Amino acid sequence: MNRRFLAALGGAVLALSLAACSGEGAGGGSSTGDKKPSSLTIAVSMPTQTSERWIADGNAVKQKLQAKGYKVDLQYANDDIPTQSQQVDQMITQGADVLIIAAIDGTALSSQLQAAADAKIPVISYDRLIRDSKNVDFYVSFDNYKVGVAQGTALLVGLGLLNKDGSKGSAKGPFNIELFAGSLDDNNTRYFFNGAMDTLKPFLTDGTLVVKSRQTKLEQVATLRWQQETAQKRMEDLLTSSYNDGTKVNGVLSPYDGISRGIITALQNAGYGPAANPLPPVTGQDAEIASVKLINDGVQNSTVFKDTRLLAEQAVTAAEAFLQDKEPTANDTETYDNGVKVVPSYLLPVETVYKDNIKQALIDSGYYTEAQVASGQVK
Repeated sequence: MNRRFLAALGGAVLALSLAACSGEGAGGGSSTGDKKPSSLTIAVSMPTQTSERWIADGNAVKQKLQAKGYKVDLQYANDDIPTQSQQVDQMITQGADVLIIAAIDGTALSSQLQAAADAKIPVISYDRLIRDSKNVDFYVSFDNYKVGVAQGTALLVGLGLLNKDGSKGSAKGPFNIELFAGSLDDNNTRYFFNGAMDTLKPFLTDGTLVVKSRQTKLEQVATLRWQQETAQKRMEDLLTSSYNDGTKVNGVLSPYDGISRGIITALQNAGYGPAANPLPPVTGQDAEIASVKLINDGVQNSTVFKDTRLLAEQAVTAAEAFLQDKEPTANDTETYDNGVKVVPSYLLPVETVYKDNIKQALIDSGYYTEAQVASGQVK
């Protein structure tokens, strides 16, 4: 009996010793802290290649990871939820050490995230917060409420109600405006819209701004998948239904450059654009090169610049922390509740770009060249 007891005790001690050596850390699984980068794979799931912005994000993340020696599995899902789900499933089964995911639908990956948690794979939610899951370990993004504030402010500047320094402008109004928002399945959409509407609310309340269509609720103004064509069709419908009495659209709140271009096309097709009937100010986001050219040409009013190089850098920093069995540094631990937990986050600043600061914000920073701005093409 004593021999059996000692043998069992020895086995227990050995098991405890092996467990201690396995070193489960922040990312779980066996410790990756002592492994060479070349033996580690970071999987990156991006939503689509139809947007210039997501191509830039994917390339930036991949290049920064590869520069550090990591293997990178970068895949795009073509805005198709089942495709993204299958791709993430495959990334997990192939043994990814960290997942970086920009979700198409922030609620559609729960089973994949559970599988990642079971496999001890840390998950970094990239720019779009993944919702309704406890298995989101970190979030990297921009301050999305402030993006909306910047867009609302840019519209007020474009209308002359505010100056760029925030002081009161000389315009009086009333001005007819229309509102556009992003896709409801993107968690950022609500932050953008709320930031913009909080900024515009005083002017809407006192009648300086009038939404002639009366479409002011997020569900009414949302644009599925952020599609340019969808936005163009809605703007055309608004012009037909609400502006067939000869009144004019004086300004449009747009949350994204692709949507902005759809809105502008609809306005131009309706006769806006000549000097006698100028285009109204239209806002934007992402500083896509086609829209930067439009801003430079005086067609689009503004865009919100989110430097994808900085976001990619922060995603890489967070991934490396997990690989070293550490917790990434967060600068916001209160704002981003995904419905199950508050996800620790790192938020980056944004900058509004008008025609007069394109050079300072985009060219001098090396984001674009003068030739790219002039041509409206990156290549």
